[in-house]
Amino acid sequence: MLLILATLAAGLFAGAAIYISAVEHPARLACGPELAVREFAPSYHRATLMQAPLALVGCAAGIVAGWQRSDLVLFLAATLLGAVVPFTLAIMLPTNKRLLNPALDARSPAALELLVRWGRLHAVRSVLGGASFVIFLARALGSP
Repeated sequence: MLLILATLAAGLFAGAAIYISAVEHPARLACGPELAVREFAPSYHRATLMQAPLALVGCAAGIVAGWQRSDLVLFLAATLLGAVVPFTLAIMLPTNKRLLNPALDARSPAALELLVRWGRLHAVRSVLGGASFVIFLARALGSP
């Protein structure tokens, strides 16, 4: 049951992260930096409310499932999914804060640089979540 929960949480996290990286953020950038910066704040806050719990629940369920099954591969998948939290807090948060700062001139080259940087950083979350999901899914389907 915990492996299914971990797989579901990782799949939902990865799907959302990949959608943001492949669809939402490029569309945001295509609207120009001024509009992209304005759209970033509500999108960021809503995504945080969804993605943080998914990462934490998936990581915890994966760790317990790995312990119950004595499966180091499940620990690896859980670690990959859980790694998005410290990555976000330690690496992405400074960029997030700068993008959310009301004093940021949304028409400036600095705003565009921050948006582009944020997209590259978020892609890391997509890769970590996607890898975790693939591993959990393989284990849930019975692959060694």
